[in-house]
Amino acid sequence: MSNKSTASVPSDRLAQIKAHIALDKPSMAGKVCIITGASSLYGIGRASALAMAKQSPTAIYVTDLSTDNLEELADTVQKQYPSVKCYARKIDASSDEDVRSIINEAMTTFGRLDVFFANAGIASGTHIKDETAESFMRMMKINALSVFLAIKHAGQAMQVTGKGGKEHSGGSIIGTASVAGIRSGAGSSEYSASKAAVINLAQTAAYQYGRTNVRVNAICPGLIETGMTKQTFDYARSRGNEHKIGQLNPLARYGIAGEIASVVAFLASDDASYVNGQSWAVDGGLSSSHPIVPGKFH
Repeated sequence: MSNKSTASVPSDRLAQIKAHIALDKPSMAGKVCIITGASSLYGIGRASALAMAKQSPTAIYVTDLSTDNLEELADTVQKQYPSVKCYARKIDASSDEDVRSIINEAMTTFGRLDVFFANAGIASGTHIKDETAESFMRMMKINALSVFLAIKHAGQAMQVTGKGGKEHSGGSIIGTASVAGIRSGAGSSEYSASKAAVINLAQTAAYQYGRTNVRVNAICPGLIETGMTKQTFDYARSRGNEHKIGQLNPLARYGIAGEIASVVAFLASDDASYVNGQSWAVDGGLSSSHPIVPGKFH
């Protein structure tokens, strides 16, 4: 039994993957997961906890700076999926101490960590002339530093073996970026910059953790109805304009949190064992094209 960082040689890992593919069992069986930014009733974090629970992990820690709805979420997960332990915890995802603390709790309780979904974040709709040094750095702290801390600490914990039935180094870290981090047109300057940082962190960290089987990816949601965007949706509905929301993408609609959560659960699982260092746009196709004249090319 060892608590030191270990990594499988590629041939060993390939044998593990082939064995997993051959088995007919839930793709997250035995795994211990942490999710930040999970308190919103309409959020991607909450939806992802439920999506992961379908795949029968051992445990899920749902966390947020606000405890609103967290206990209810933990109860909901355990009632719907009795084999999954779910714990609600208050943490600041941008605090080094808090991130280390929740990871240490998982490691002490279960001896392993397999999934960290760094989902905590905020948004703004301000013009660059109205942004300040303080607002910019607050955005970077909550949206980008939180992902950095998750990658730094979870990546090391995921290499620990010999406890909790974990025989091989590895895990999945997922950061919530945005289509705003890919190119202009989907958010304020400070928000877009913070999400571009998340994308780059996934790319660089994937190589930093090379040969450890720790995978790092980012998801880039488009316009999704969440607690963060609810005010926009409510305003459009009050004016009878809900049908116009999201009409610029090829699917001509907005998305819901469950659609993002399905991708998160896939990336978290061993079914995504060869997906690493990527930024996955889940946006109805919005980011697939340059701006076009409506009707010109379709």
